[in-house]
Amino acid sequence: MNFSLSHGRFVAMSTFAASMLVAASAWAQTSLGQDRLQHVVDGTIKPLMERNAIPGMAVAVIADGKQFVFNYGLASQEGGQKVTDSTLFEMGSISKTFTATLAAYGVARGAFSLSDKAGQRLPALAGSDLDNVSLLDLATYTAGGLPLQFPDEVTDDARMIAYYKAWHPAFPPGTHRLYSNPSIGLFGYLAAGAMGKPFDDLMQTELLPLLGLSNTYVRVPQERMADYAWGITKDGRPIRVSPGPMDAEAYGIKTTATDLIRFVEANINGSRLDETLRRAIAATHVGYYKVGVMQQGLGWEMYTYPTTLERLLAGNSAKMAFEPHEAHKLMPPQPARRDMLFNKTGSTNGFGGYVAYVPARGIGIAILANKNYPIPDRIKAAWQILSALDGQKRSASKP
Repeated sequence: MNFSLSHGRFVAMSTFAASMLVAASAWAQTSLGQDRLQHVVDGTIKPLMERNAIPGMAVAVIADGKQFVFNYGLASQEGGQKVTDSTLFEMGSISKTFTATLAAYGVARGAFSLSDKAGQRLPALAGSDLDNVSLLDLATYTAGGLPLQFPDEVTDDARMIAYYKAWHPAFPPGTHRLYSNPSIGLFGYLAAGAMGKPFDDLMQTELLPLLGLSNTYVRVPQERMADYAWGITKDGRPIRVSPGPMDAEAYGIKTTATDLIRFVEANINGSRLDETLRRAIAATHVGYYKVGVMQQGLGWEMYTYPTTLERLLAGNSAKMAFEPHEAHKLMPPQPARRDMLFNKTGSTNGFGGYVAYVPARGIGIAILANKNYPIPDRIKAAWQILSALDGQKRSASKP
């Protein structure tokens, strides 16, 4: 069930609107409540937008299996187009969680193993240092020091392969984590190769339909371009993400808040999904490394729950994103647990997003904005809203 709350309006998004409104009313009587939820989100997001000069935002939350979407401001400053439930945002590195899900789906289908070496999956890399790097190393940013971004001269597939062949690690594989688009990008690329189709095709025609996400795209089709928000740069210029090597795998997916919270719901409770996909999602929740205050899974970064705002800020800090950190391999890997907080940030030059959820509590949030504003502000806003949801749930559960 999905409801849209936009500046005080409550609109059921279903053909059986009356029954949905009854369900929402019942939920409001037993949980945080519609009016209080609106108040909490408005009170958090409106000052955030004003403080950071953000043109538009969409915020979606889930609690007790109910989904709510809040829309604010403009999708396009120049055109004056308002953010709606149809507005498409760039979600940047949140895309990595989709890449991880697609790859885990390939593993669940028996197409390859996370222990396979990169050279085994791409013969062009045979004999290079990546011949000693597993797909799991690539997925968890522990290949040995692949950088955050490709060098500027890497502009096509030929230069990309040449770059990988010439790369030399700074650390033995599996010993240090350095957050990297070329690392998880290659993971997605090799996984798609093992599954027998280009990554874009697998994502758009197989995984996204399986997840029931009809408003999520690797490449926005022409008929949806009017819904594609314009981001803004720091100096106020309109911008959208430019194509680049491994962009789809690392940061290239566009979506609505409605679809993104459905993806969150699939991670909280996948009981209605195809069994293979359900196993794949669970596999992305496995903890492989302890890095500072968090565990590194496939795409997701995880914290034992309850956690603290300080830990979330530390785990999502610039230091964690830009510097290498010792990675302590969990032996055996930490099985998927529901009593964890899962999160992922995402940014492009003109957009900023954040997703967090706690399966054991049945709560989650997705925040999308058409400006790349500071990550600590995203974490604090999400924490404030999630705390309100969870605080009410904990209070309601007391005898």
